[in-house]
Amino acid sequence: MPVTILAIESSCDDTSAAICQNGKMLSNCVANQSIHERYGGVVPELAGRAHLQNIVPVVEAALDQAHVTMKDLDAIAFTQSPGLIGSLLVGAQFAKSLALSLNIPLIAVQHMQAHVLANLIDDPKPEFPFLCLTVSGGHTQIVKCSHPSALEVIGETLDDAAGEAFDKSAKLLGLPYPGGPLIDKYAKQGNPLRFKFPEPQIPSYDFSFSGLKTSILYFLQEKTAANSNFIKDNLADICASIQHRIITILLNKFKKAAIETSITQLCIAGGVSANSGLRESFEVMGEKNGWSTFIPAFAYCTDNAGMIAITGYYKYLDGDFSDLNVTPSARSEW
Repeated sequence: MPVTILAIESSCDDTSAAICQNGKMLSNCVANQSIHERYGGVVPELAGRAHLQNIVPVVEAALDQAHVTMKDLDAIAFTQSPGLIGSLLVGAQFAKSLALSLNIPLIAVQHMQAHVLANLIDDPKPEFPFLCLTVSGGHTQIVKCSHPSALEVIGETLDDAAGEAFDKSAKLLGLPYPGGPLIDKYAKQGNPLRFKFPEPQIPSYDFSFSGLKTSILYFLQEKTAANSNFIKDNLADICASIQHRIITILLNKFKKAAIETSITQLCIAGGVSANSGLRESFEVMGEKNGWSTFIPAFAYCTDNAGMIAITGYYKYLDGDFSDLNVTPSARSEW
């Protein structure tokens, strides 16, 4: 008998629903929220209200696209943590109500674990054990995955995340929100070695990006004081140089972890894994060292219900269900 799971993701500003059947994705629908662009970042109250408006149409679209009905569902998976609490509450309450009304299991999913397991959606898939560099706006982690239910964080950021470093740098450059993709766009036209930014020397497999952000701020202040058109005249080279340093910080740590753990199956995940510079550099690193590299399709890099669905599927196989009194959390221990 097929195992059919409806998954709901509402951790931040995108409302998403997906249908997974025996580990195969039948649909993955996302409703984006453009209202936050005018504020230069996500406004939690507005995000929660938009989820309320979007969740029913998105779930209906996912069911229609997958050609399944409510009666076909075997479980409901949802993002339990981490994220914006108001946004999480919308998805959690909808999932609870639906699971209760259909009398089927409820599956709570940790958002960052789901990013890692997004690598198991499409073929080819990594073999266990594998390492995953998870890079998003709020998190930067190196995760050792021995089994879908055995994930261990072996390195993480001590302060800011790589995605935040991209977005804050873009803001300093006067680029609109979200700025990370724009840095990637302009970087393709620039010289990544023209401007030098420091690489923090952090022990073990941990990261730090606060010092890099400060150095970029001081660099721009100094250059624009001498030439008010400096950013405009050198935008492509500045973006390329910033992106180059963020990528080298990420991959130097990832390379160190791969060598010292002797794991040759490597993955990246999270919103920043959609960055073309990171994807290309990651694949080049793998080729040079004889490692197998895996990157989720773009649709499964940013926040999406597909990754919640695949995680929910493996939890279903393990019988890892949640009670209706499970509560969403803005933060969570791994």
